[in-house]
Amino acid sequence: MSEPPPKIYLLPNLMTAGNLFCGFAATLKILQGALLQVSNPDVATDLFHTAIWFILGAFVFDFLDGRLARLGGHDSPFGREFDSLADIVSFGLAPALLVYRIVLQEFPRAGWVVAFVYLACGALRLARFNCAAANQTGAGKEFKGFPIPAAAGLIASLTLFLLWLADSERHLGNWKFVLPPLMLFLSFMMFSRFRYPSFKAVDWRTTKSIPRFLIISVILVFTVMNYEWMPAVLFLSYLLYGFLRPWLSHQWRREIEEEIGEEPVETAE
Repeated sequence: MSEPPPKIYLLPNLMTAGNLFCGFAATLKILQGALLQVSNPDVATDLFHTAIWFILGAFVFDFLDGRLARLGGHDSPFGREFDSLADIVSFGLAPALLVYRIVLQEFPRAGWVVAFVYLACGALRLARFNCAAANQTGAGKEFKGFPIPAAAGLIASLTLFLLWLADSERHLGNWKFVLPPLMLFLSFMMFSRFRYPSFKAVDWRTTKSIPRFLIISVILVFTVMNYEWMPAVLFLSYLLYGFLRPWLSHQWRREIEEEIGEEPVETAE
């Protein structure tokens, strides 16, 4: 008796397809910028800007697909695998290629290694997550290790911030050398034992008091108004929270994480 074909739920997988499209478009923009980097650096910089926005757009689609799947009870092995394939393009290949073209190409041998280490660690991180989810050991409300979408979001938003700082010069200057060690550090963090809230409890049915709703709304509006640097602050804050979280009391963690709908989980580790 043959196995039944996997179920493909429309809305969640459309969001995943949007994630994949953004990663594909970001990669194309980076390659186009690479071809013009010497002859027309201004146009190349604009293309890199566009690629950054596509990576950040992929992060939004990735956030939505899981929420839609859980909202309708449509979380499935097919969706999980499709999501990981899209993630490796949008959050593995595209950020690695972006940083390589901006700075790592100046170090031909070491540059290849740094970019590949990030890409490989991202792929291994996704494979480990899928194995844990299949064994029902990784489907809780927190991640073990820094998630790759957040790593890509931090790289993209920090690059956007550096481009904004050096806008008059149309290049990053010496600040660009922050990116390679950051990529290596994030590669390590993806396999670290630090735990991060997954925010899987946040969906369209999440309820909040009026003061908390207003606080979240103000943060979102402030982020949109200061899009050049505020996303980098948010992603960096999330990264640092993983270091501080073990030292916070259960009450503090509850108060912080409940602000955005997450219930802290006590772990034995």
